[in-house]
Amino acid sequence: MDIAPQTEESVDAPVRRRWVGDRQVLKRIVLAVLAVLLFPYVLILLYLLPFIHPVSTLMLRDLVLLRGYDRRWVSIDDVAPVLVQSVMMSEDGQYCFHGGVDWGEMRMLVEDTLKGQETRGGSTIPMQTAKNLFLWNSRSFIRKGLELPLAVGSDFVWSKRRLMEIYLNIAEWGPGIYGIEAAAQYHFKVPASKLTRRQASLLAVSLPNPIDRNAGKPGRGLRRLAGLIERRALGSGDYIKCIYD
Repeated sequence: MDIAPQTEESVDAPVRRRWVGDRQVLKRIVLAVLAVLLFPYVLILLYLLPFIHPVSTLMLRDLVLLRGYDRRWVSIDDVAPVLVQSVMMSEDGQYCFHGGVDWGEMRMLVEDTLKGQETRGGSTIPMQTAKNLFLWNSRSFIRKGLELPLAVGSDFVWSKRRLMEIYLNIAEWGPGIYGIEAAAQYHFKVPASKLTRRQASLLAVSLPNPIDRNAGKPGRGLRRLAGLIERRALGSGDYIKCIYD
């Protein structure tokens, strides 16, 4: 029986099929990565709706690990203004004036990092909100790179008032304690609307490390920081006009 000789085209056919298959796999991977990267921006638009109460990635983690958590959504109208003042003075004094990122602060942070110096967080409230809603907690340049455009997008789409409302309702204030209403009840046995100036300042200064900093049982250092924020909050009128016109 005669065997037909293989042509160059028949020899190359399996190679071309593998190349086409690999290209399709790569295309699917790229599309999947793009979908993951764009999904938070879809959620930013969705969270414009006031009746939607977003949850943070830490809250989702607690659910997955079957830990449970305490979070009671509350309108910003039902949060004592002294709490908003204290949080703003403690976490982001320029909140009403930047567009999601304090670029001057970020530039100094990068310069200090390149010099090998110890750095502060440098995160604005929009950046912290973006991290809490869409990203993970550990520090890395990758996370920061994803965080910056999300912060700018959130600040652009949401009003400053809505952004602050979301932040206060997803911030962690203790193990399994999320949002200002649960925090006020847990630490001081009062609703968020009834917080005193001292209680508000203690909650504000505990935000950077709510596991180790217990607002309800503050040590000397925490009380000293709270006193500083309390004094700043007293003079914060011009800094909070974007929340209370």
